[in-house]
Amino acid sequence: MLPMDRSKNEKLVFDFLEETGKPVRAYDILDALRDDGLRAPLQVYRALGKLIESGDVHKIESLNAFVACKHSACASSEISIFMLCERCDVVTETVDAATAESLAALCKTRGFSGNRQMIEITGTCQSCRAVAN
Repeated sequence: MLPMDRSKNEKLVFDFLEETGKPVRAYDILDALRDDGLRAPLQVYRALGKLIESGDVHKIESLNAFVACKHSACASSEISIFMLCERCDVVTETVDAATAESLAALCKTRGFSGNRQMIEITGTCQSCRAVAN
């Protein structure tokens, strides 16, 4: 649920991503919301930028697509983990303290200061594996 101070475009984009439930590219968002008043790519990118900044939306880099945040604890976590099903396109978002600690230790041994980490794992979800068997 978005705070009340969101712009109309931010609300349109977030609601669309939340309803879709799957990663969506910016131009597909534009096409879907054209009748709702979004007419230019810049409108979509500005809304996405604000939504990403607030933590309400994540960019899935490997797909160049966006998803609504589905994990209430991700804003307070140093790491977000996205499991991407290659069959049904469902994205599962999670956080894991042990993984965050391991990555922090790895960065420390390399003298690197990480701010925020995102891991993308592609594969097959449990539902799709069950259907295949």
